[in-house]
Amino acid sequence: MRNATARALLAEIEAYLVRTGATPTKLGLAAVNDGHLVANLRKGHSITLKTADKVRAYLSRAGRSPQGRHPEPGLHAVSHAEIAGAAGGGRAAHRGIDRRIDGRIDGRIDRCVDWRIVLVIGGGIAAYKCLDLIRRLRERLAVEVLTVMTRAAQEFVTPLSVGALSNAPVSTELFDLDAEREIGHIRLARDTDLVVVAPATADLIARMAGGHADDLATSLLLATDRPVLVAPAMNPHMWLAPATRRNVALLAADGIHFVGPETGEMAERGEAGPGRLAEVPQIVDAIEDLLGLAGGAHAAEGPLAGRHVLVTSGPTHEPIDPVRYIANRSSGKQGAAIAAEARRLGARVTLVTGPVSAAPPAGVDAVEVETAVEMLGAVRAALPADIAVFAAAVADWRVAHAAPQKLKKREAAREAPRLELVENPDILKTVAGLPPGERPPLVVGFAAETESVVDNARAKRKAKGADWIVANDVSPATGVMGGDRNTVHLVTPEGVESWPELDKAEVARRLFERAAYWLAVNTASA
Repeated sequence: MRNATARALLAEIEAYLVRTGATPTKLGLAAVNDGHLVANLRKGHSITLKTADKVRAYLSRAGRSPQGRHPEPGLHAVSHAEIAGAAGGGRAAHRGIDRRIDGRIDGRIDRCVDWRIVLVIGGGIAAYKCLDLIRRLRERLAVEVLTVMTRAAQEFVTPLSVGALSNAPVSTELFDLDAEREIGHIRLARDTDLVVVAPATADLIARMAGGHADDLATSLLLATDRPVLVAPAMNPHMWLAPATRRNVALLAADGIHFVGPETGEMAERGEAGPGRLAEVPQIVDAIEDLLGLAGGAHAAEGPLAGRHVLVTSGPTHEPIDPVRYIANRSSGKQGAAIAAEARRLGARVTLVTGPVSAAPPAGVDAVEVETAVEMLGAVRAALPADIAVFAAAVADWRVAHAAPQKLKKREAAREAPRLELVENPDILKTVAGLPPGERPPLVVGFAAETESVVDNARAKRKAKGADWIVANDVSPATGVMGGDRNTVHLVTPEGVESWPELDKAEVARRLFERAAYWLAVNTASA
């Protein structure tokens, strides 16, 4: 192309960069898979007419779409369009139940999407978690959330708090004069894409199963013709009661969808068992599945579509005898969140997990193991992979010879039994050291440290041969082990990126936002 035409194209590009705040490198990658495009044009280089047409077509599309907007400064976010452009692809449209999704910004669905969810909040101690659920739905999925609170729910959280987070009026009464002028409970039931009940108490489930319609919540649930997702939360004895089991079975037969409950400690002291409300990220994943945003059209066309992601998670249990074992204090929550995020971005995901109480995320291939040796075998069997994330807390040692029977405490014995320990295989180092073609292009390890977190993580990255290390402080004061939040440092060859305290789902989102972009840029020609 002649220099005059190249200068004209450069002028259009410069105007776009000023208007959007996009970087030249990302623009070049998104438009024609060439991060040096703008730099070369600024140096006076010429380009072909075909390339110029592609750039102008991209500028035209980006100018019409909100996806052309650049993320807010400081977020370091990468849009799906940038990832698709880096991989040589284009912007895809995804379909859910009956609405069109035009794209995503910062890993979330574009704000122009017209999704609407009605959230029915039941009256249990877990009702406080609905505040986090509303926040995540609006931030991650950018949906409109309309809320209905039972009278009992208002004893645990206030309509003011719920309304402030949903940015919409909260419905509490069936006989509301203003709303019922237009038969408000029927409009709520019909003018939505999905009804979510969380938490769903034993009483609310029983009234749903019985077809009751004596308050706003049960009236709209009986009147709706939209999908309904129920997240139970109650005492273990109530969940296991024959009446509740019958009610759940009846609702399931009627086509009602369920997520959870989980098994664990209850709010009541000394109570444990099935009945805990599913974790909020798990509920969000279930909502995505029902709206067709995960595991369906979106998963087939996401930025990691056609890619395989391998994730390890949870602890390993190294047997001492049939009763006792050596283990680490890992809940597996971070690994599960990573697997869920990779799946949401369209990847085929293999989750190799040690013993954990939580169910694996929907849509992933879960392989359950007990020991480090079993985990290494499952990892090898799952290869090849495009990205491997080793989030499991693998025990460093195992007993050389586990006792076939329980070791007894002998009263006459003066010494405790002696255990001979041998080192377990180093799964991260083993995979990172595989030859090209067998080694995943991006290998990410985790470093759980109690002191000198960043320095130890840097040393671990070099010693293990990993590309990235996600380091976190797990000293007892942090409460990270088994908790829902994390403060991490991403250590790469380029440096250290320290993130503020985040919930584990957000850590997963940020990690895979970067991983998907890295993979697109560094394997675009593969």
